[in-house]
Amino acid sequence: MFYSAATILIAIFGGLLLLIALRTLLRGTWFWGWVRGMSGVALIALAILCGLVALDLRSYREVLIDKPVATISFVKVDEQAFVATVALTDSGVATDYYLRGDQWQMDARIIRWKGILTQAGGKPGYKLERISGRYVSIDDERSRERTVHALRDESEFGIDLWAWAYKNQGSAPLIDAVYGSATFVPMADGALYEVALSHSGLVAKPLNDAAKRAVNSWFN
Repeated sequence: MFYSAATILIAIFGGLLLLIALRTLLRGTWFWGWVRGMSGVALIALAILCGLVALDLRSYREVLIDKPVATISFVKVDEQAFVATVALTDSGVATDYYLRGDQWQMDARIIRWKGILTQAGGKPGYKLERISGRYVSIDDERSRERTVHALRDESEFGIDLWAWAYKNQGSAPLIDAVYGSATFVPMADGALYEVALSHSGLVAKPLNDAAKRAVNSWFN
């Protein structure tokens, strides 16, 4: 709810700035026209910035603790090779990814608001980032094919708030950025897992017998 409302408010604010800018630019006379022109250009730039921020915020979802964000199932296609089907909870979209290795991990981008935005009801938001495979053997990890796939649309158009906040960790006003990762979990033929959000990031839970056997045999 917060992210939808924030997106709409920022977009409306940007639209108002654009209207003011166009009205300013279309009014004439010399010196004051120049002043108005510079002001109009600045307002247009600010309106564009608001639009880009709104586009980025639109791709985030509010963090709800223990809320499933995806399910992932595996079909073994070769030795240490699997097709992973990731089904997103919010959209229902399912996508297949080819993973090499013995274990898988999913990462997410998480943004947390600070100060007045927290008081205004701003909740942390997340965006699934990538899924990757890993070999248990160090020799395999060094020499065999590595696989990692983006879960977000890398062609997204807009300002990357998370990347800016992560680069300026601790000094960015009003926002913090962190990675949330599920620990490496074994891949197995027929295994089905649920991925949920926790205070520390992502948690993978086995949902069927194949997944439970894989986890139990791995850690016991």
